[in-house]
Amino acid sequence: MTHSPTYLLSLAGIAILVLLLFIIKIRLHAFIALIVVSFFVALFSGIAYDEVVPLLVSSFGGTLASVALLVGLGAMIGKILEDTGGAQQVADTLIGRFGAERAPLALGISSLLFGIPVFFDAGLVVMMPVIFSVARRFGGSLITYALPAAGAFAVMHAFVPPHPGPVAGAQFIGADIGLLLFVGFIIAIPTWYLGAYLFGLYCGRNFKIKFSNSLFALNANHTEVTPPAFSTVIGILLLPMFLIFLDTGISTLQRADVIESSGALLSFLKMIGKTPIALLITLSVCLAVFAKAQGMKKLEKLCGDSLGPICAVIMVTGAGGMLGGVLRASGIGDALAGLFSDTGMPVILAAFIIATCLRVAQGSATVALTTTAALIAPMVAATAGLSELDLCFIVIAIAGGSTVLSHFNDSGFWLVSRLFGMDEKTTLKTWTVMETLLGLIAFLIAAILSIIL
Repeated sequence: MTHSPTYLLSLAGIAILVLLLFIIKIRLHAFIALIVVSFFVALFSGIAYDEVVPLLVSSFGGTLASVALLVGLGAMIGKILEDTGGAQQVADTLIGRFGAERAPLALGISSLLFGIPVFFDAGLVVMMPVIFSVARRFGGSLITYALPAAGAFAVMHAFVPPHPGPVAGAQFIGADIGLLLFVGFIIAIPTWYLGAYLFGLYCGRNFKIKFSNSLFALNANHTEVTPPAFSTVIGILLLPMFLIFLDTGISTLQRADVIESSGALLSFLKMIGKTPIALLITLSVCLAVFAKAQGMKKLEKLCGDSLGPICAVIMVTGAGGMLGGVLRASGIGDALAGLFSDTGMPVILAAFIIATCLRVAQGSATVALTTTAALIAPMVAATAGLSELDLCFIVIAIAGGSTVLSHFNDSGFWLVSRLFGMDEKTTLKTWTVMETLLGLIAFLIAAILSIIL
C-alpha cells in the first residue's frame, strides 16, 4: 500500500514521540523500545506483512555487521592498553606537554589528527581508554574530556575526504575532491573548536558524568604496573590509522585517476586497510608486544573481560539501525525530499534543509548526505555562475545538515550513549546538541564564505 507524504511524515513524527515516551517517561529499556517502535512503523507504513520481519532482521544485522567487529576489536585493544598502563602513559605525556588545564584540548587535537583517515566509530573506541585515564587523573565530569574527542572524530568524518560522506557528495555535485579536502579541513577546525571543544567544557560544568561504570573498567593498581614507552603506545594507536589510510587514500587516488584502478598489490593494500582488518592487525601486534611482559594467559583474560560490557552497546546500536532501516524502507525519506526539491530557495540553503530533514527522519548521516546530493544535483547543474569553491561549500552544507539532530534512530547516538555511560535524556542534552552545533556552524561558515568568495 502506498501512503501519502503527509501520512508518512505524520507517522515519523508519532514514532519519535512514542520513543520519547517509552524511554524517558515509562523507562522502558531502549533496546525493547526501539524494536517495538520499528515493528509498528513497518506495519503502519504499508510494508507488506511478509516483508516486515526480514526488513527488521536485515536492518538490525546490517548495523551489527558494521559496528560489532569495530567495537569488539577496539574494546580488546583498549582494555590491553589500559590494563598495561599504556593509556595512562599517553595521558601523562599529553598532559605534561599541554598542561593540566588543557587536557581536553590535548585529547581533541589528538583525535583530529587520528580522525583524518579513520571512521568515527573506530577512532572513538580506540581513544576511549586514553579519555578515561585522563578523566580519572584530573576528576570532574567525563563529558569534559569525551566530547572534545568525540566531536573531533565527528567533524573529520562529516566534512573531510577521504571519508565516504563528503566523497559521495563531491561525486554527485561535481566538486573537486582535492579542493574539498582543503575546504573541509579549514571549516572543520573552527567548527570543532566552537561546537565540540568549548561546548564540551560547558557540558562538563553542567553534567556530572562519572566513568566508574564505563565500557573499559579502569585498573586502580597502575602503580604496580611498569607502563610501556610512550612511543610504543602511540605506535599501536597510529597503526590502525595508517592501515585505514591505505584503503581510503588509495581509493581517493584511484577515483581521481592519479594511480591505476587495478592491480594485485593495490587490492591487497586496500584489503588490509579495511577497518575490521586494520583493527585485527593492530590487536595482533598489541598481543605480540605485550606477550612477554604480561603473558598470553593474562592477555587472553583481558580480551575476554573486554567483551562482556560491550553487549549492551552492540545490541542497542543494532536496534537503532533497525529503526533507521524501517524509516528508509517506508518511503518517509522520499516524502521529505519531495517537499523541498522545488522550493526555489538558494541551492546551499535548500541543500542544508533537505539534508536536515532526511537526517531527522531516518537517522543515517551517510544516507541523508548522499540522497540530498543526488536530489539537488540537477539544481546545481541548472544554477549559473557557481565556482569550484561554491560546489565545495554546497557539499559542506549538505554534510552539515546530515550531521545535526542525532537522536534515537541514529546508531551513533546509542554508541555514544553507552560508551560514555549516559542515559538517553543526558545524551540528548549533550551529544545531540553538540552534533547540531557542529552542523549549524559548518553550514554558516560555508554559507558566509560562499557570499564573500
